[in-house]
Amino acid sequence: MNLYKRNISQEAAGRYLRDILPPVFWSTLSILLLLLIFSFFNLSGSIDTLVALQEAVANIAGWFLVLLVNIILGVVVYLALGKYRKIRIGGATALPDFTYWGWFSMLFSAGMGIGLVFWSVAEPVLHYMSPPLGEGGTLESARLSMGITLLHWGVHAWGIYALLGLALAFFAFNRGLPLTVRSAFFPLLGDKIHGPVGYGIDTLASVATIFGLVTSLGLGVQQINAGLSFIFNFPETLVVQVLLIMTITAVTLLSVVLGLDRGIRRLSQLNITLAGALLVFVTIGGPTLFLFNAFVENIGLYLYYLPQISFWTEAYTGTNWQNDWTIFYWAWWIAWSPFVGSFIARISRGRTIQEFVIGVVSVPFLMTLLWLTVFGNSALYEELFSSGGLGDAIIENSAFGLFSLLDRYPFAEFTSILAVFLIVVFFITSADSGAYVLGMIAAGGKETPSVALRVLWAVLVSILAAIFLVGGGLLALRTASILTGLPFAIVLVVLSISLLKGMHLELQATEKNTS
Repeated sequence: MNLYKRNISQEAAGRYLRDILPPVFWSTLSILLLLLIFSFFNLSGSIDTLVALQEAVANIAGWFLVLLVNIILGVVVYLALGKYRKIRIGGATALPDFTYWGWFSMLFSAGMGIGLVFWSVAEPVLHYMSPPLGEGGTLESARLSMGITLLHWGVHAWGIYALLGLALAFFAFNRGLPLTVRSAFFPLLGDKIHGPVGYGIDTLASVATIFGLVTSLGLGVQQINAGLSFIFNFPETLVVQVLLIMTITAVTLLSVVLGLDRGIRRLSQLNITLAGALLVFVTIGGPTLFLFNAFVENIGLYLYYLPQISFWTEAYTGTNWQNDWTIFYWAWWIAWSPFVGSFIARISRGRTIQEFVIGVVSVPFLMTLLWLTVFGNSALYEELFSSGGLGDAIIENSAFGLFSLLDRYPFAEFTSILAVFLIVVFFITSADSGAYVLGMIAAGGKETPSVALRVLWAVLVSILAAIFLVGGGLLALRTASILTGLPFAIVLVVLSISLLKGMHLELQATEKNTS
């Protein structure tokens, strides 16, 4: 018996205007346009207001975000190992739409691409020089720096993506509901998901996705500019960065036109190939034996520090270090989750729940662990055992971290060009995937939104990224994520309850049909 099956064409009657769901589309577009106008005419004032709000949110609700990401990880592990693990997304006979190679490539490219390239060198060195606990510049701070970095980029982040992605995929492909965030609340809201409450959830998801994208695209273009400055002596200015956004967005529109299979999938596979080539080069050209040793030790460091720092809230130190780091990351991943979750759901039909969770959490994390070990530990090696100096360059400009490291190895100009190209492709895949997801939500859950709708979102998000860069740079980008992360965190709490209830009803129905 299908408990939630609904005739989508009936819902669409009178509510859809061509390719859009008007309440969600116009609400999201209005919020975005108001923000664009307000920022354009009062740039410094709007950024100051956002920063003040961000500080208040981080100070008051930081503990909640720390607790929530741990609870979410627990829920995801339970789903992978518990009684629901054999449920197949799309039904018992569903087959995967993509090979493992294509699936994993798109998972990794959508989930973390730009941010990981940006911070893989800079973050470990910054924590090494100025750790939250103890003295900087020591062996202990080097170990702690890798533990903290792995926490921020590890299974907690992928657990958030897995929870939302699984909820969307299950209710869309197993229950016949629209592929959009509001559908995950059907067990609790019923038909109200097709009214103002449901549309409000989708609008919030769209706004969170926009700000998560703005953060990632802003970081990406800063690093692209830094690379071009390093290689070709390009000026590193806001004007150049805005021009880069405009140029790369124009290229992104070509990928948008090509669609999911011919555009995003192929670019994602290219991403993985380029990233693999750069990874192998640094492994061979850098301190190879040290990196092999560090990879093994990093696994132990992660397991050792995880129970301590994953619940750390600075209650006894009275400091605010976490506001700039851990709270920012948790809010960023939560704000990013409607995009990544929707995209993962769209490409994961045919996987069992256990296969889905292991694939979404474990495999990308292992790739992340390898990437952070090679680039992060190579940078730490320079500080600990070689000439040093990376820290000073990174403090001056974090975007230079990767290129400062590559400059110490042979063929620095070639590998730097490769790195810039890699970041550009990550930028394109992130912008294209984000526009695809925003199009799905704005179209009421259609699996293939129109090209025109995706083009609109790609252009508007790029404009907002440019405005935030001009208005406040990295600080403004961090602020955008934290402000949208908190309200959507509350949505994830309710979504977890709704998903577990839906899984329980699914299992009951299956057992009844087989008895």
